[in-house]
Amino acid sequence: VQLQAYGGGVVQNGGSLRLSCEPRDSIFAYYEMGWYRQAVGKARDFVAAMGWRGNTTYADSVKGRFTMNRDTEKNTVYLEMNNLQPDDAGTYFCSARDARSDYWGQGTLVTVSS
Repeated sequence: VQLQAYGGGVVQNGGSLRLSCEPRDSIFAYYEMGWYRQAVGKARDFVAAMGWRGNTTYADSVKGRFTMNRDTEKNTVYLEMNNLQPDDAGTYFCSARDARSDYWGQGTLVTVSS
């Protein structure tokens, strides 16, 4: 399974970024796709997830600021991040889950400058 996350970069405190993830297979091949992040020296944490029906869940720390959505024609899921804070910095990973396994792509780095 190929999952490539991209769209990271350097943003000022309070700024916005949009991350994208396009799996090689159809996004509907997975019953859930998600976003996780990992800061340096810390564990990988859940950020957001979307079920194949389009239902979403978010970590408490990002509710109201981040939105996960998808474009089925482009076969891409997105993570819209607003009001970014220094604690949001880290490497963001796209994930996918089917009946057999969880899959991870290479991450994209988000840096928030104060």
